[in-house]
Amino acid sequence: MLKVTIDEQTLEVEAGSTVLQAAQRLGIDVPTFCYLKRLPPLASCRMCLVEIEGVRRLQPSCATAATDGMVVRTNTPLIEETRSSMLDMLLANHPLDCPICDKGGECELQDMVMAYGPRESQFRDEKRVFHSEDIRLSPVIIMNVNRCIQCQRCVRMCEEVVGAVALGTVEKGMDTAVTGFEGSLASCDQCGNCVEVCPVGALMSFPYRYKARPWDLVETDTVCPHCGTGCQLTVGTRKGEFMRVRSKWDEGVNHETLCVRGRFGLDFVASRDRIKQPMIRQDGALVPVSWEEAGDYLRRRLSAVESKDAGGLASPRLPNEVLYQFQKLMRTVFRTNNIDCSSRWAAPFDTLGPLLGTFYSRTPLDDVIGNDCVLVVGGNITEENPVTEYLLRDGARRRQTGLLMLSARPSRLDADARVVVRVPPGGEAASLAAVVAGLVAAAGQALPGAAFADIDRPAAGAGSDGPDRLASALKEVRSVTVLVSVDLLRSPEARATLQQLNNLLHVLRLLGKGPAMQFLFDRANQMGAWDMGVLPAALPGLRAVADDAARATLARNWGAEIPSEPGADLDAMLELCVGGRMGALYIVGTDPLVAYPDRNFVTRALGAADLLIVQDAFLTDTAGMAEVVLPAASYGEESGTFTNNEGRIQNVRKFREPVFEARGNLAIVDFVAALRNQALRPSTQPEIFDEIARLIPAYQGLTQDGLGADGAFTKAVPTLSAGMLPAPPPVPTAADRLMLITGDCLFHNGYLSERSDILNTVANDPYVAMSAQDTAELGLSDGDQVIVRSGQGELTAQLKVDRQFPKGLVFVPENYRALRLNSLLRRGEYPCAVEVQKAHATLEVDRPGRIWRGV
Repeated sequence: MLKVTIDEQTLEVEAGSTVLQAAQRLGIDVPTFCYLKRLPPLASCRMCLVEIEGVRRLQPSCATAATDGMVVRTNTPLIEETRSSMLDMLLANHPLDCPICDKGGECELQDMVMAYGPRESQFRDEKRVFHSEDIRLSPVIIMNVNRCIQCQRCVRMCEEVVGAVALGTVEKGMDTAVTGFEGSLASCDQCGNCVEVCPVGALMSFPYRYKARPWDLVETDTVCPHCGTGCQLTVGTRKGEFMRVRSKWDEGVNHETLCVRGRFGLDFVASRDRIKQPMIRQDGALVPVSWEEAGDYLRRRLSAVESKDAGGLASPRLPNEVLYQFQKLMRTVFRTNNIDCSSRWAAPFDTLGPLLGTFYSRTPLDDVIGNDCVLVVGGNITEENPVTEYLLRDGARRRQTGLLMLSARPSRLDADARVVVRVPPGGEAASLAAVVAGLVAAAGQALPGAAFADIDRPAAGAGSDGPDRLASALKEVRSVTVLVSVDLLRSPEARATLQQLNNLLHVLRLLGKGPAMQFLFDRANQMGAWDMGVLPAALPGLRAVADDAARATLARNWGAEIPSEPGADLDAMLELCVGGRMGALYIVGTDPLVAYPDRNFVTRALGAADLLIVQDAFLTDTAGMAEVVLPAASYGEESGTFTNNEGRIQNVRKFREPVFEARGNLAIVDFVAALRNQALRPSTQPEIFDEIARLIPAYQGLTQDGLGADGAFTKAVPTLSAGMLPAPPPVPTAADRLMLITGDCLFHNGYLSERSDILNTVANDPYVAMSAQDTAELGLSDGDQVIVRSGQGELTAQLKVDRQFPKGLVFVPENYRALRLNSLLRRGEYPCAVEVQKAHATLEVDRPGRIWRGV
């Protein structure tokens, strides 16, 4: 440790600390413009100059390393004069339009001038003017170049953190101007992080522009609903109307950064598609009724189907308290374990449970990224978990974390990775098995135990140079983190992939690598949904339904017996519907008709259920088929908690009232229970949280008041390991046809984001991504309208040629309802074989004298 004295205060700091960091620890205010905590120092603004004893010139404190015995002064007359002069130079060309500037009231330049600036300027020349009007760089970002103070925060944030390199500078000196390529940001992520870090009103949010002043806003700290990273948001409302989102450096996992969905995608709460009041089906149509009428009707219908099976499906975007109460309702009131929380894939609990119990690291992402090496398996982290990608990029570039990528789809993070292995979809299990075999072979007699004695290298193809390079990289490092995309659960090979992940983590542990594992969920509370027991084979706390002791504990606290047999997942529930055995199917906050593979099958199944109840905020396709529709509160209209990918539980706070006749989800669950002449106790959100903290081991000891701004971490609860798992699966043979896969795109991830007007202004049109090699062979060009056809159906969308894409792969985002992508897919088949051809325009006449071009 080094001893440093600043303004006659002495403290000890670690080697490598800067003078600015030391001053901040002492609570000494040193002004800055160009400095950002998460970026390397630039020292261009010269606002943070300080005097150092024994050094002739003033030094930038942000870029000066502390040394033992250093004596620093931050408030001498020379420093004050220098700061005042620097601010005077900035104001010389800065337009004095504070009354109309969106940054007014939270502008760092205003604050600095008030604290340190001259009372009168020394400059009398005409102000420099770049443009007389603001420039609309994109649908969401507008720029006033004249206000720019050339701090370079936006450019560096875009390049070094986001990795988009969409902003740059032209000219030099006082003529420097920040801009996008050819004055546009059409190809950027539209994340708005440049707006967040701009200290003045040079870069502004167009959707927020001229809508409110900071002092008019009521701000609520909450958590993003769009993916499992769990970013902290501060939502601003004015008179109950949503205005904007910003984020804070010192709170949450995201350190001020957000993706486009988090910053601009919350206006879905005001969607025109909201369900206004309860509806029941009469004469084939949904008819609005009162809550009392809906209750009377639903009571009769529930009694009529009581002798048949029941099932429940709940969204992993709902708060923990709602999910916990929903599974309690299904298990105690409907007397069934037919419960699921995913409308896109099934979670094989027999392999998932041991993996979560043995290796899941419920610790800060910053810590697990701090390991020597991070292996990302599956998915496309750029589009599924953008802010996690920012953190990984920071780890690779600043902390020298070794990134290893194994996936079917390329991502922008590949550019920072040491090893990138492309595998065919479904081939992840075989490739992981090859990595395990490579580690075992390299370890030889050094590997303890005999559990791996019979492991052989997989069949030819899986043991290629790619997996070998991964094995070599893993062997050389001291500590390893494995981040796993839940996109892998789409594949029929999901169980085998989880088994090989378990094998890999066991080997790494035996080799002393201290492995940590976390999932990369693309739904905000998927971890919470699993923890709350919204699974057919698992109770709250991820304890097996067949566990007599776990069932007895819950039954004693709930005052009701719990069925002992594992229930049906969504696929099996749909089979029960088709077979005429499903009485009441209760769906909350999710849309399987759009999300589940094989739309025709889902349509038949939902139509065959005796009673389909849909509880949702929005009129989804599934709600359109329901017999009873119950209008629920949307995100931001009820409080609760989410558990993110790290296992961090955070407060989700209410920032507006439910609209129309919508009720809170907990109130509706109570309403349904009462129709069966039962009551769920406790029933309020704080009381349910307390019960969760009492009955679920990972949450024990937590209090809602104790969550704080950063939330709190749930505990890892070890379970018995499944032991060493089966031999590697066969290597997928190369298909001679194009294979279709799906997943999230950057601007959308599920039906919430597609109800955001702002996101729809920046999102790409529905598209089909393919490799340059495949498109050249088919005679296709970027931007062509193409038809994608499978044995089940077809769709038409715009072609996007991706030069990083592997040959033989076709990607279509799952997030565009109009495409009905799941009409092309078949249950149990993934990826799906397709043909792609150009959509030829034809001339058609729809009335005399008018000709239009169609496909």
